[in-house]
Amino acid sequence: MNAEPLLIGADVGTTNIKVVAFDRVGRAVEAASSPTPTRYPGPGRADYDPEELWRSFADTLRRVTERLEDPGRVASIAVASMGEAAVPLDSGGEPTSDMIAWFDGRARPQAERLGRVVGQDRLFGLTGLSLQPIFGLCKLLWLKENEPDAYSRTATWLNVADYMAFRLCGVAATDYSLASRTLALDLHNLRWAEGLLEEVGIPPGLFAPLRGGGSSLGPISPEAASATGLPEGASVATGGHDHVCGALAAGVTQTGTMLNSLGTAEAIFLPLERPLTDPQVGQQGYTQGAHVAGQYYVFGGQYTSGASVEWIREVSGGVDHDTLVAEAEEVPPGSLGAFFLPHLRLANPPYDDPAARGAFVGLSTDVGRGELFRAVLEGLAYDSRNSLEPLLAHSGLDGLRAIHAIGGGTQNRLLMRIKATVLDQAITVSDVEEATSLGAAILGGVGAGVYSDVPSALEELRYDETTVEPIPEEVAFYDAAFRRVYCRIYPSLRGVHHEIQDLQ
Repeated sequence: MNAEPLLIGADVGTTNIKVVAFDRVGRAVEAASSPTPTRYPGPGRADYDPEELWRSFADTLRRVTERLEDPGRVASIAVASMGEAAVPLDSGGEPTSDMIAWFDGRARPQAERLGRVVGQDRLFGLTGLSLQPIFGLCKLLWLKENEPDAYSRTATWLNVADYMAFRLCGVAATDYSLASRTLALDLHNLRWAEGLLEEVGIPPGLFAPLRGGGSSLGPISPEAASATGLPEGASVATGGHDHVCGALAAGVTQTGTMLNSLGTAEAIFLPLERPLTDPQVGQQGYTQGAHVAGQYYVFGGQYTSGASVEWIREVSGGVDHDTLVAEAEEVPPGSLGAFFLPHLRLANPPYDDPAARGAFVGLSTDVGRGELFRAVLEGLAYDSRNSLEPLLAHSGLDGLRAIHAIGGGTQNRLLMRIKATVLDQAITVSDVEEATSLGAAILGGVGAGVYSDVPSALEELRYDETTVEPIPEEVAFYDAAFRRVYCRIYPSLRGVHHEIQDLQ
C-alpha cells in the first residue's frame, strides 16, 4: 500500500454506534454514527436484536467507506463496545436469542444464587468483579433457566465487539478486556475459570478463545466487504471494552493517572500494576479487569451520568442544553440548597445497591429550573468523588498525578468546572475525536502491523489538550457540602428506597 494507511475504529455504545476512519497520527478523516437500536420489552429490561444491531453497524460503516476518497487505503478495523451485553450463537454462527443489554437487571435472581453457592468474596478473588446481575455469567444462567431451548442450541457466547468482529471475518474470539466483564475469567492467570464454570453448570467451551487486544483475526470476508464497503484486504483485529479503548487513546496506562470517561454512564478508571485482592473492593461494587499488556485496572463510576443530564432536560420540557447551562451558571454553588442523588439506575460503588433510586433533596419554592439543573451537575460531581475516594484508598494512592477526561460530557463546560472544583484537582480534557473509536483503531493498526506495538502508536498520536482548573474560592464550600450533606443522603434514604422497591 503506497498511500498512508487509514485505520477504522468502531464504538458500539449504549446510545450510539460510531465509526471513524483515522490516519496514523489519530486525526479523524471521516466519521458516521447511528442510534443503537434498543428495545425495552418491560420494566427494567432492555435488549438488542443481533441482526438489527449488525445491520445498523454495517450501514454506519458503509457511510464512512463511501465518503472516503480511496477506501482501498483502509488497512484495518477493530471494534470497541459496551462490556456486558453478549449474543448466544449456535454452531452455525446464528443467534439463538436476543442480546440482553448491559444495564438490564433481569438476572438478579441468578446473581443472588451465585452469591449463595459460590460466594461474593470468592468470585471477586478469582474474577476481580463484584457480584452484579449485569455480568455475562449471570445472563447466561438466566438464558439457561428461562429460555432452555435457546440455551440448548447455544455453542458460543460473544460480547458485542466480538460479535461484530465475527461478522466481519468469521473468527470467534474474545479479547481480555471484554472477557474481564463476564464473571468467567480467571483475572490473575488470564484464562477462562473452568472450575467455576463447571461448578455452576456452564460448559467452559461456550466462551470463545482468548486473545490480547490488537491481535489479528484475519482479513475481512467477501460477504462483509460487500455489506460494509471495506476492501477485502483489510485486516480485522480484536478491539476491547469501550472504557479500556478510551483510556488507551488518552494515554492513561500508568498507575497514578485516571481516566474519567463521560458518556451515558461515567467511568472512573485507574490503571494498576496488579489486581487488588481486598474483598472489600468487590463488596463495594468496584470491578477490575485486564488493560493493555501487563497492566490491569480498577473501575468505578456512575451508571447514569449523561443519562441524568438528558433526563432533567427532557422533564424540563425538552429545552436545549445550552439554555439550561446558561441558566445554571447564574445559580450560586449549592443550588439554593437543592441536592441531587443520581442513582436513576442502581446505586454505583461504593454502595452497589440495585434497589436504590435517585432523589432531589432540599427543595423549596426558591428552587427553579436553573437550580435543579445545577443540582444535577453538582450531584454527578459529588458522586464521582464519592466513588473515587475509596478507590484511591484501596489502591494505596494518596492522590493522582493526572486526571484525563474524554467523552461527550466534557463538552458541558459547567459540569467540568464543578467537577474539577469538587475534586480539587485540575482535569485535562483530551481534544481527541471519539477517543473510544481511536483506541479501537490503534489496536487495529497494531494487528495490521501499521504500529509495532501500543506504546509506539501512542508516540505518533497528535491531538490538543485543555486544562480545567478548580475554582479556588468555591473549593471549601463544595468540600463541606460533600462531607456534611451529600455523603449522608444515600444512607438516610436507603431504607425508604428499598421499601419503594418492595412495593413495585
